[in-house]
Amino acid sequence: MKTGRIGSFTLALALVILAIFSLRVWLIPTIDEPESIVNQLENSVDPVTQVPDFSAINDVAEKKRAFFDFLRPIIQQQNAIIATERDFITDMLALVENDSTLSDTQLAQLNQLFDKYQYAARNVDAKSLNSLLKRVDIIPESMVLIQAANESGWGSSRFAREGFNFFGEWCFSNGCGIVPSSRGSGKTHEVKVFPSVDASVSSYMRNLNSNTAYTLFRSIRADLRAQEAELSADQLIYGLVNYSERQEAYIDELLDMLRHNEKYLVKADV
Repeated sequence: MKTGRIGSFTLALALVILAIFSLRVWLIPTIDEPESIVNQLENSVDPVTQVPDFSAINDVAEKKRAFFDFLRPIIQQQNAIIATERDFITDMLALVENDSTLSDTQLAQLNQLFDKYQYAARNVDAKSLNSLLKRVDIIPESMVLIQAANESGWGSSRFAREGFNFFGEWCFSNGCGIVPSSRGSGKTHEVKVFPSVDASVSSYMRNLNSNTAYTLFRSIRADLRAQEAELSADQLIYGLVNYSERQEAYIDELLDMLRHNEKYLVKADV
């Protein structure tokens, strides 16, 4: 009988504690996990899903201005996202160099940036963060504008109009994009389709900032940074030698376009 009374009392006490705990859980608001810096920045973009009919503009000068004016704010916004990511990494690097311990949230944010820019880091340390900074950097506005004009025929190609693809980016799975009419026999690539113009600009910038084909581009930019020099399009264009099979001829064509359209790029480099 004594043991039974103790058991009943213990059970009753346990039920009271459980009831109090349940009430506290119900009253305390749920604390959401902080949104990742990558998602937060990308979700701030208001997608552009309408492309003007540039081919209907007969005046060449007017068409060029319209094309640049259309893309410029989109490019600026994507560069602003990259600049914010870069500032975050720089802040984290300063903490690491001061032997501060990064929080779990900060480490998670950094790991998402490592993934986004395709950098395999064994450890989050000064070396890996400095390497990441070589990838997470802005791209001169004038270079983006000129390359978009070249790759999209000043916004008149069907890839730009139908797939929001302004930079000729390819994909390689069946149905991932638009099959080019000039695709050779045995070729399987398609021209990638994007959900918005912003997505196309973002993908292009991430491609230059992460793909091994553009290591030279990133090295030139890092050297300019080290010299505290302007990130100028006429120097960085040389890093695009692997963007086209035409290589040096492609570079010459972009530089020529840059020179001939200088007067339309009055709001160029960031």
